[in-house]
Amino acid sequence: MAFTTLFAAIAAALLCSSARAQTFQRLGACPTLGCVFPPDQVDFLAGQYFDIRLEVHAPVNGTEANGGVPDPNFTFTIGKKGSAAQNATIFFKTTEPKLETWNFTWYEDLFAKDAFKPSVVRVTSKAYRKVALYEPGEYIATLTYYNGTKTVASWLVRDLATIRKTKNVLLFIGDGMTTNMITAARLLAHKSVNGRYQTKMAMDKFPVLGHQMTHSLDSFITDSANSATALYTGHKSSVNALGVYADSSKDPFDDPKIETIAEIFHRIWNGGVGIVSTAFIADATPAALTAHTRDRGQYGAVVDSFLNGITNYTWTNWTGPDVLFGGGAEQFYPNSASYQGKDYYNEFAKKGYNVVLNNTALRAASNTTRTLGIFSVFNMAKWLDRNVYPDNLKNQSNSPDGKKTDALDQPGLKEMTLKAIDILQARDNATGWFLMSEAASIDKQMHTLDYDRALGELLELDDTIKASMEHLKALGQLNNTLIIVTADHGHGFDVMGSVDTKYLDAQKSDREKRNAIGTYANSGLSQYTVETNTSLKYSTGVNFPAQWDVRYSIFAGLTANPDHRENYQVHKDGPRLPAVNITGFPSDDYFVNYKDAVSGFIVNGTLPVNNDQGVHSLTDVPVFAQGPCQELFGGVYNSIDIFFNIAECLNLGRLS
Repeated sequence: MAFTTLFAAIAAALLCSSARAQTFQRLGACPTLGCVFPPDQVDFLAGQYFDIRLEVHAPVNGTEANGGVPDPNFTFTIGKKGSAAQNATIFFKTTEPKLETWNFTWYEDLFAKDAFKPSVVRVTSKAYRKVALYEPGEYIATLTYYNGTKTVASWLVRDLATIRKTKNVLLFIGDGMTTNMITAARLLAHKSVNGRYQTKMAMDKFPVLGHQMTHSLDSFITDSANSATALYTGHKSSVNALGVYADSSKDPFDDPKIETIAEIFHRIWNGGVGIVSTAFIADATPAALTAHTRDRGQYGAVVDSFLNGITNYTWTNWTGPDVLFGGGAEQFYPNSASYQGKDYYNEFAKKGYNVVLNNTALRAASNTTRTLGIFSVFNMAKWLDRNVYPDNLKNQSNSPDGKKTDALDQPGLKEMTLKAIDILQARDNATGWFLMSEAASIDKQMHTLDYDRALGELLELDDTIKASMEHLKALGQLNNTLIIVTADHGHGFDVMGSVDTKYLDAQKSDREKRNAIGTYANSGLSQYTVETNTSLKYSTGVNFPAQWDVRYSIFAGLTANPDHRENYQVHKDGPRLPAVNITGFPSDDYFVNYKDAVSGFIVNGTLPVNNDQGVHSLTDVPVFAQGPCQELFGGVYNSIDIFFNIAECLNLGRLS
């Protein structure tokens, strides 16, 4: 059959097809057989670098089957709306990319997955690398394929700022943090008398409060990778994607990239950049500032990107952050998990970094030298374990030097953030700095239903915010610094009452134990702030619970959880493990962990049985702002607007 006849038949089939995937998608943001990335309805900062990926799909089987011969002769044009479109090579003054081909498979729905009947798709593709749009306004990008079928993408370059309004930006991210969690943390740590709180959280005092919508490009529930991508690039992406639009190729590193706020700030102003997290440092939220891959699990490559930037394709110049603090030592000392088996402590040291591995060394470190601080294997210790139950730090074999001793001298978020400010201020006072500080384990402990530890992490974040503002004021930089506190997504968490844990423990049956829960009037008042002879003591102005092991605890929970037991009591022996696999059952089949809450009762799960922890939710998350440009962050808006508002305040847009 002649190509023109075949493609005419394909075009007719496209018009007749009404199939739309939900659980699985052939490729996110590409409902037709012609894909343009960035897709329709995206915004750009003027002068922001990005890649373009074009794909033409030819399904071999399934409801979209069209003969399985993808068009190799597709064309791509772009032009400003109202002006004549040009071939992309002319418009961007570049050469025609080479034609790429590959195949991939996907399941159209759960029935196809259960039957092991994947749909096969053949692809022709091209990629334009490191292009930019400089003039504000709307642009129309058109992919033409299959004898005249078109996929049209409308792209908007936002208006330029005229002046730089802030010298520094301090972005706090409470991973997974919702308004409900902030409310619960306030209840635990701040005294209330006759319905009036006697003190406020640091966040409560910010002059501007907004809310951002967290949904992603092709699903309404996001993960930490594509949510961070939205915050840092102004572009929505797919679950697990860092700084890219996910394409259908097998290579996790060839997806079309978008320049991040850190990369642009470094390129335009040569400003200092700091990255701080209580997670392993290659985790999604810190990783998305420099990494560009659709697979957030490429941890070794993420670590390399912190130091060397993107090296597999021409990209923006990146020479490393001034500060990189967190956990995740397994990616640094030479072993099978480190990138190419290299010693990344040594790699950083060779480029002039001071390397510190504990809190004592961190405090003593010079403020004038770029510094790498890695303080444990995997995620760092939780506030509750460091400060209330320190014996839980023992027997962990998690020392950052790889010698499998215990990492007993770990800093907290406050210590890391204050040191990062000192280094950035000493090194980058002239150019200004951008610092991202993440309270990662709010999310991680919410996932495992460990609400006490999650709220402890949130209170540590609030204490860090307060201390950072005081420190910036002492340095004379508070009025020069835009401070933002937000989250990347939420969890379906809330508090519905209280629990008499003594009464619960005394009951014999699950149904009787549930009578220990008090709602409405029976919820009573918070016991966490009641001071006794054995209560915990803090410095003036530092707010944490006076006691964690209370008789009347909070009746809290998630709307999405695995099967588990619940006794509503603090886990003194370490973080929770609510669901486990049982010998003899499939490895992805999880059951109630009896040991997790022996005195409690069984709570039936709401998730598929292959989930051993909770999941993210749809909720909008709060945005608190103070300092220059604070007025930009009020109201309800999309998560991408965090990026554009910061970029406007830093005057990062460029006409050429």
